[in-house]
Formats: sequence, structure tokens, C-alpha cells
Amino acid sequence: MCRAAGLLLAVMLAGGALPAGAAPNDLAGRQSDAEKQQAALRGRIENLQKEIDDREAARKEAADALKQSESAISGINLRLRELAEANRQAQVDLAGLEKQIDAQQAVLAKRRTELAEQLRTQYTSGLSPWTALLSGDDPQVLGRNLGYLDYVSQARAAAVKALRADIDRLAALQGRADARRAEIEKVVAETTEQKTALVGQQKERATLLARLEGQIAAQRAEASKLGRDDQRLSRLITDLDAAIAKQIEEARKAEEARRKAEEARKAEEARRAAEEARKRAETERRAEDARKKAEADRKVAADSARRERDARDAREAAQAREQVEAASRQGRGPVAVADPDSAGLRPAEQRQSRLVSPGEAPAAKPAEPPPKAEPAQEKPASTHSEPAQQTARAAPAGGGNGLRHGLAMPVRGQVQGRFGVDRPDGGVWRGVVLRAPEGTPVKVVAPGTVVYADWLRGFGNLIIVDHGQQYLTVYAYNQSLLKRVGDSVTGGDTIATVGATGGQVESGLYFEIRHRGAPVDPAQWLAQ
Repeated sequence: MCRAAGLLLAVMLAGGALPAGAAPNDLAGRQSDAEKQQAALRGRIENLQKEIDDREAARKEAADALKQSESAISGINLRLRELAEANRQAQVDLAGLEKQIDAQQAVLAKRRTELAEQLRTQYTSGLSPWTALLSGDDPQVLGRNLGYLDYVSQARAAAVKALRADIDRLAALQGRADARRAEIEKVVAETTEQKTALVGQQKERATLLARLEGQIAAQRAEASKLGRDDQRLSRLITDLDAAIAKQIEEARKAEEARRKAEEARKAEEARRAAEEARKRAETERRAEDARKKAEADRKVAADSARRERDARDAREAAQAREQVEAASRQGRGPVAVADPDSAGLRPAEQRQSRLVSPGEAPAAKPAEPPPKAEPAQEKPASTHSEPAQQTARAAPAGGGNGLRHGLAMPVRGQVQGRFGVDRPDGGVWRGVVLRAPEGTPVKVVAPGTVVYADWLRGFGNLIIVDHGQQYLTVYAYNQSLLKRVGDSVTGGDTIATVGATGGQVESGLYFEIRHRGAPVDPAQWLAQ
């Protein structure tokens, strides 16, 4: 019986539980500052775009009819890119969930096997509280077996609880997997709709382009149109510089306000610490004064008691001497004194420094004055301050390190035009056109922040990146813009695709570099 109970207990305790997976960290708090800055920058650029539209509303050009279609194509391509990324991420999450489900199912099967083995072992061994009580065994053996059965019951209850928890965890994982599958289906359906809309927009653009081709060609031949386009882009760059400067100034003011608030907080903490130190020093000083006063009172009391004792001894000694003198005058001989100390008959060096005549009280030893209480020095407040807290804040527009020479080409292709040279159709080259097939990825040349991403007359789908130190790069004629205003980019990121928007005939990328609003020669900065 005892052996069977021990075997069953060993079976019950053999299984182990798997720890549950940790929930993913929430990153919303870290991104709040960056999102606020992006929202502020996008608001400024939207207002700037409204001003541009109002300014250009009085003059219509043939290419303006393409604006809606080309902007829609760009937006659809951006949405398709986002949907593809969402689909990829959902597929990765679903694969991970399926692995977790498989692992959880294995744990669940193990739990069930352990519980079945426990029940089978108990059944074959015939162990139960009732059979143990009715077995008629020795009471000590019976108590031991009942103790084993108690452990077995606890282990079985724990196994059942763990089994239920594993079933709940498996159900939660399956629910998350079903939600991910539904999300993937939704993404696929929206992707199909967006592709259909893209095909429709492309057909509409082709129709418009064919209908307006003559007008666009005639307007392209006007030398004044190129001058207006250059002025339009220059005004946009000026407005962007002003918006970036305002953004930087507001960020500086916000940082200054934060720094002042931090200094005020530290000053208040230092003041409170000094006040606490002063109060603590005052309390310690009062406690020390009280202790010294108590010590002085104790010494005064001790001196008073000693003087009273000396006076009593002197009186007793005087009385004893008077008795001795009276006895000697009467001729009775010496008188024995029971207590020579109280009678004052001890040697002088053992009692007093001088003899005391009868009836004369010994001079009391003057009490030592209590030591002068020195005021406790106030402890200086600690001057050590904690380092200022670092806030997780994205760098505002204009906060980069500028550009360096030897930049990578934004797109590989035939270079058309040379900076500062007259254009065949009028005007002067302020940048370069890189001829490349439509849809070729456009790479940003350096880290920065997107400060403009919209359609602009004469340049089609235009994206402008701020690199800090008043350096901007301009990418025009794009088929699609793949970044939004406020997005941070690093060198080599794809920000657009090559196109022929804005009334262009051939596909290519128009690229400019601006410093302090003025165009500079890209050939001096790009690695050929």
C-alpha cells in the first residue's frame, strides 16, 4: 500500500509547466514626441500647400488636368506599398502564432497524458481514502498512506488547473491567429481594390495625356513657362525654409521651457533639501542643548549632595571631638569611638586637606560651571544634483548634419543637362535630369526629414528632404511618392519611383540640391 502510494506520488510530480510568453512591449509612449512633431510639420505644409493652390488658382495650365490623376496614382502606390508591408508583417505574426499553437498543443497533450497516467496508476493501485480507512492496517501506516493521498490529491488538482490554463492559452492563441487571418484577408481584398483603382487611374491619365498632348507641348515650348516653374519652386523652397526655421525655433523654445522647468524643479528640490537640513540641524542642536543642560543639572545635583554629605560628616566629627575633649577634661581617659570615619579620626590625607575646627563647617568645593553649549553647525545642503533626464524625442526638421561630398546617385541613369548651362527650351539648368525607366526606385542621398511630398505644377509629384544645416534635396517628376511629410529617412532609403508626371514626355528624375534656398551644382556633390 505504501509503495503504491509512493509510486503514484512520483508520477504526479513528474510533469513540468512551460512558462507563458511575455507580452510585446508597448512603444507608443516612446513615439509620442515624434508623432507630435510630425503632426505639427504636416499641418504647416498643408497650410503652405493651400497657399500655393490659392496663388496658382488664377492661372490654369494643361498639365493641371493631370494633377488629380497623378496624385491618385501616387497615393494608390503608397497605399499598396503599405498594404504589402502590413501583409508581410501579418504573415510573420501568423507564422509565429502557429508555432506557438503547435507548442501549446504539445504541452496540452503532455498534460493530458500525465493526468491520465495519474488516474490509471491510482485506479490500478486501488488507492482511495475509503479503502485506506477500511483496510484495517496499522494506524501509523494508515496515517502515512492518507498523507500520500493528500499529496496526490493536491498534485492532481494542480495538474487539472494547469491543463485548464493551457486550454485557455491555446484558445487565446487560436483567437489571435484567426484575427490575423481575417486581417490578412482584409488586406488582400483592399490590395485588389487598390490595384483595380490604379489601373483605372493609369487609363484615365493616359487618356488625359493624349487629349492634352498638343497643349502641353505648346506650353513646354514657352520660355516663360520654365521661368515660372523656377520661380514657383524657389518660392516653395523659401516657404519651406521659413516653415523649417519656425519648427526649429518652436523646438528650441520648447527645449528651453523644458530646461527652465527642470532647473526650477531642481532649485525647488535643493531648497527643500536645505530646509530639511536646517530643520534637522536645529533639532539636533536643541537635542544637544537639552542633553548638556541635563548633564549640568546632574552635576549640580551631585555637587549639592556631596556638599551636604561633607557637612554632615564635619558635624559628626565635631561632635566626636567635643566628646573626646570633654572626656579628657574630666580625666576619664580616651573614649572609644565606634566609627572613626564618622568621628573624623581618619588620617587627614584620607579625608580632607585640612583640619576642621569644632563647630566649623568645611568649605564646600565650588561646583564646576557647566560647559558652554556650542551651537551645532548647520550641515550644508548637498550640492550634488542628478543629471538632467533625457527625453525620447525625435529630431525636428533642420536638425541634421547637412550634406557631404561624394553622395550616392539617387537613381542610375543618363544625365541630362549641366548646372548653370542654358536649356534648349529656355531658362537655365538649376539641377539635373536622370533618365531612367518608369518605376525605378529613387533613393534619398543622405539622412534627413521629408518636408514636402505633394504634386506641384511644372514638377509633378515632388518630394523634398531636409538634411539640416539649411541643405535640401529636391526629387521631381516622380510616378509615386513613398514617404509622407515628417518621415525620417536614412541614406539609401527608397522615397519615390521614377515617372513622367507634371507634363513630362520621357520618364526620369529631376534632382536639385539647395543650400540656404539657392541651387548648387549637384555634380560637385554626387559621386560620378
